[in-house]
Amino acid sequence: MKHVATVVVLLHLGAAGVYAQQTSVKMNLSGTSAPSTVNLLQPDSHNDEDSFAGTGTLGSFTVRHIRAISNTPTTSSTCSGPNQLYFQELAGGGVFRFQDNSLLYVTLIQGSDCIDFAVPPLGEAHCTMSLQITGGTGRFKNASGNLLFTETVLPTFLDASNNPAFFAASGQYTGTVSGVSKEHGQNEGQ
Repeated sequence: MKHVATVVVLLHLGAAGVYAQQTSVKMNLSGTSAPSTVNLLQPDSHNDEDSFAGTGTLGSFTVRHIRAISNTPTTSSTCSGPNQLYFQELAGGGVFRFQDNSLLYVTLIQGSDCIDFAVPPLGEAHCTMSLQITGGTGRFKNASGNLLFTETVLPTFLDASNNPAFFAASGQYTGTVSGVSKEHGQNEGQ
């Protein structure tokens, strides 16, 4: 009986080790951004949708973000000047899908967009989002942690009123993830 108890304790500790390790994450991406039909019901805002693909520490992935961006610019010490506007991101989230079909869920903690209209030909935006990992499926069932998302966005064409309508984006996620099961191929795609 003593040996059975020892084996049970060792198995329990081994299983905890599968989920307890914190992993540093770095993932590069590219894709598109456009107005979203999803309405997050934030006052004085418009909704944006990102569709990205990339690869990194956790393997190859696709991700969709939905976010509400304020329609009213605010001041910022990091985004100021005669040709720059600063907008806060009010709400949002996203879902990553990895090659093994595991999903990872994130929620926006805070975000901002700095648009520089002086960059030819149509301007450029630098966007930052702090994201909280809220779980997932498959190997991310018990995931938690935080990611920092940074991207550069360029308009690719204008609508009939000469407003940017569709955007190309590239960027990176960095941060830490805990609770990822290594049993489902955490290092895929590297």
